[in-house]
Amino acid sequence: MRIREGFPGQRLRVLPPDVVRAALAAGMTRRLLVTDAGHYPHALHHGATRPHGAHGTIIIVVSSGRGACRTGERVVEVGPGQALVVPARTPHRYWSDDNDPWTISWMHIQGADVVELERVVTPEGHAAVVDMHEPLHVVGELERALTAMEVDETTPQLLRAAGAAWSVLAQLVADQAAGSQNRTEPVRAAQNYLREHLDAPVRVGELAAQVGLSTSHFAALFRKATGGGVIEYVKRLRIARASELLVTTAMPVAEVARTVGYDDPFYFSRQFRGVHDCSPSEFRERANT
Repeated sequence: MRIREGFPGQRLRVLPPDVVRAALAAGMTRRLLVTDAGHYPHALHHGATRPHGAHGTIIIVVSSGRGACRTGERVVEVGPGQALVVPARTPHRYWSDDNDPWTISWMHIQGADVVELERVVTPEGHAAVVDMHEPLHVVGELERALTAMEVDETTPQLLRAAGAAWSVLAQLVADQAAGSQNRTEPVRAAQNYLREHLDAPVRVGELAAQVGLSTSHFAALFRKATGGGVIEYVKRLRIARASELLVTTAMPVAEVARTVGYDDPFYFSRQFRGVHDCSPSEFRERANT
């Protein structure tokens, strides 16, 4: 037998229907509203069946243990460091594993901003699982939303909960776009190296070898995780650092260029202009006026 709530140590807040209607009708909460939030530790026999779905999108983040969810004929499993996203109005059934019951932080959300989350994470209309890159951060934001709702149901607290929820949405969409950590870990290692060696020559093959991948495989992973190639990524890093140096120091432009890896100041100026649509000198002058 599955139970929805009543677990030792649980926390739970549900907005009354009249508060939900008012919050979705006016103000910033029209865009994003947390209607339900909770934390269920070691939720043995937890589960819910909603033949007509929920009014809002459900996000369940698993800290430990395991569970699963069925939407239509599709079943997805979810475990530690993952988030389960169930679209609004989608019939579903989810449950905690009997042998390894999950500990979860969760919320139900409504509003215009939720549409984009569903479009990216659940494009087929079924429940989906996202591998989180920073699960502790996401759990912390869910905790912040729940704490705000525990204070009261006034607009300031609903806005605080919405702010925390928006942070969760942004993280989930970003993690979905980047892919699983196993896939992106070599890319993150390469990004860290590039940030720490801005002035070093960039050779994609050598970078791929450092993270133990073939050049073609690494280049494909890098493009998938960042939206662009290695050379373009390095250029953006270098120009961003150069922009900072131009504003915060009196270094000559040629020295700034060398600091960020450009031996030829004229080439540096062309690259800089391609990003900022002005020369380094013009950029510095504008920033100081």
